[in-house]
Amino acid sequence: MQTRIEAPAPEPLSLGQTAVALQGAGRSFRSKRRSVTALESVDLCVREREVVAVVGPSGCGKSTLLELAAGLQEPDAGTVEAEGARDPRGRLAACAYMPQRDLLLPWRDALSNAALALECQGVGRREARRRAAPLFKRFGLAEFEASSPAELSGGMRQRVAFLRTLLAGRPVLLLDEPFAALDSITRASMQEWLAETLASEPRTVVLVTHDVEEALFLADRVAVMSPRPGRVVAELGVPFPRPRPRRETVTDPAFARLKERALEVLEG
Repeated sequence: MQTRIEAPAPEPLSLGQTAVALQGAGRSFRSKRRSVTALESVDLCVREREVVAVVGPSGCGKSTLLELAAGLQEPDAGTVEAEGARDPRGRLAACAYMPQRDLLLPWRDALSNAALALECQGVGRREARRRAAPLFKRFGLAEFEASSPAELSGGMRQRVAFLRTLLAGRPVLLLDEPFAALDSITRASMQEWLAETLASEPRTVVLVTHDVEEALFLADRVAVMSPRPGRVVAELGVPFPRPRPRRETVTDPAFARLKERALEVLEG
């Protein structure tokens, strides 16, 4: 049974406030040798400009959920919508997807990697670079525009990858464990940076992570998934306004209680 803990309780949704919606969504993968059900009867609704984090054990279908929302896969059961579109092309047009790896092209400098999102939309290379350049200072990347990916730190590479995702200009951002490969110190810094960036550049965000603390720090709401076949078994509302000061937030007793509750559900 799905548990919902929301503090404070959100306002009732109208259809116009819904950016991403999965209703009874299921996805299975079949081969000659076996069939694997990744997702089963998933219900999840994300409001416009809401940040929702999805946590769950490995193999529970979190990345598959993002790919369904992005139009990269189709559900075997139920429905998936993004910005009102149910067809794959419409969902893809509404969503910018950032995979776990930064996937920066080694033969392009940082500015050209970020500008690639605009080039894919038909913008000329010179114009794309011109549009992307002013954002490098805001993203803490000033003076690294001409650097190759090999010359950037892990955190800087992720900033370039996120900037590329943002420049796609889509209203929905789908982030698949964007900081998983970073060390704990860099990861904490990047979490604060992302929180501040989303405050200045509001988007609807669905964030997948294995880190419960990261999920609670960044999100307005956390959806907890069961082991495979993945289902949303609990939703935890986060009662702190965004952006949040990290040290004060993660040491707050209310935050600790939410974290304990999430871990209880995960350990089921």
